[in-house]
Amino acid sequence: MSEGGSSEEVVASYHRRILRETIAKKIAGDILFSSDIGLAMRKWRQYFGIKQSELARALEVSASVISDYESGRRRSPGSLVLRRFVEALLELDERRGGATIKTLARTLGISDMLVSVVDIRELAAPVETGKFVEVIEGEALVEPEGSKYIYGYTVIDSVKAIETLSGADFMRLFGSSTERALIFTKVSTGRSPMVAIRVFDVRPALVVLHGLKPDSVDPLAVRLAKLSNVGLVVSKLPEIGELVERLRASL
Repeated sequence: MSEGGSSEEVVASYHRRILRETIAKKIAGDILFSSDIGLAMRKWRQYFGIKQSELARALEVSASVISDYESGRRRSPGSLVLRRFVEALLELDERRGGATIKTLARTLGISDMLVSVVDIRELAAPVETGKFVEVIEGEALVEPEGSKYIYGYTVIDSVKAIETLSGADFMRLFGSSTERALIFTKVSTGRSPMVAIRVFDVRPALVVLHGLKPDSVDPLAVRLAKLSNVGLVVSKLPEIGELVERLRASL
């Protein structure tokens, strides 16, 4: 695993990255869809308890620039400026211990979801299902129907998901699109993930099982995949960390 450390440390690093990415998108979206972008920028800066001068130093601009954006004297920032603005808020909060980030995580329900999520990601561009399967060294037991593209993926600790997720939490695993791959790790037979998908009546583009051999998959899981018109694949990669790193590096 390229990030080094134990599997727990690797998963923890993924969680920090997911948390930061999710909250950054929430803040950026709130600002962009606000009727007064400058006022929204000020609201988030104050929510994080950061002074204009402190933020200005982090962005390497003068405090008057921040003031001009917030007051509307300067035209609304472009995407690059807004991204730097949000990243600076998060970076400054992390230096103080990340209290505000943790509060937002609880408020948005991200903390509960992360208990069972190893990684979750929306792809910058859709990827052909065949390429996705190739990246994870997958073997298809049920060929996917419908969409031939994957728009995102979620890597799930199946044991923790069974123990902790409610129906609403399960739906959050889909992120921004159902046209994604749900990758279940620590799987012994593959039955439970497919039963959950059948019960909640959801249809991801692809279900990937990790932690077992193709001939160990429960025949019921295969039948349920066919009934739900969901592609079913077994990843032959031995380690969860390697699986996530390949996805991050290749897609």
